[in-house]
Amino acid sequence: MRTILISGGNGKFAQALKKMNSKYKIIAPTKKQMNITNIKSIENFVKNKKINYFLHVAAFSAPMNLHKTKVEKSISTNIIGSANAAICCLKKNIKFIYISTNFVYPGIKGNYRETDLLKPVNEYGWSKLGGECAAQIYKNSLILRICMNDDKFPHKSAYIDYISSFIKKTDAAKLTLKLLDKRGIINLGGKTQSVFNFAKNLNPNIKKIKLAKNDKLLLGKNTSMNINKLKKSLKQ
Repeated sequence: MRTILISGGNGKFAQALKKMNSKYKIIAPTKKQMNITNIKSIENFVKNKKINYFLHVAAFSAPMNLHKTKVEKSISTNIIGSANAAICCLKKNIKFIYISTNFVYPGIKGNYRETDLLKPVNEYGWSKLGGECAAQIYKNSLILRICMNDDKFPHKSAYIDYISSFIKKTDAAKLTLKLLDKRGIINLGGKTQSVFNFAKNLNPNIKKIKLAKNDKLLLGKNTSMNINKLKKSLKQ
């Protein structure tokens, strides 16, 4: 049985991965057990373990506007922490799977392909793109640009004029586990639709709202992704 090491073991996505797993041994340490911002902490944790995949889930993510004020945390966690994880994988020849985001795209026209030019829509996107750089240099890697949301939509209202490619977190976890042996970059998301249309399938009582000016500056207008490569990869 092959072993997956998941960083950020207490997080929601790590929990979803454990829930959807049926064929791998999973090790999901807490931050106290393995702190990605300290390379020695990662090295000490992996030292005597046989690990096939390092699924790098740990990140400073939401709320995204905090990346404007907690800059040091954004850099140390998402950029330096990801580089630390990649270096440890390099030293031990472990497959590195990096969880990135659709926010590395400009968020203007949507339908972004993996080969499109990148200009992150916000500071969170920049921090995740910084982590992608390490994964790009280490060739035994896979970058998954995921657009996901909780299985239960966490808000009382949703944007009718913001277009995305949301997929439920458990569905994203299921697909991630099917892609572990792929390399390169793959967009992972659902169909292109408004956030409201995605949310109303989870909560019929969801209310409609529109993007305010500040929302557009933070989120963009359309961060939807082209998922043709994902569909082809799943068939191979």
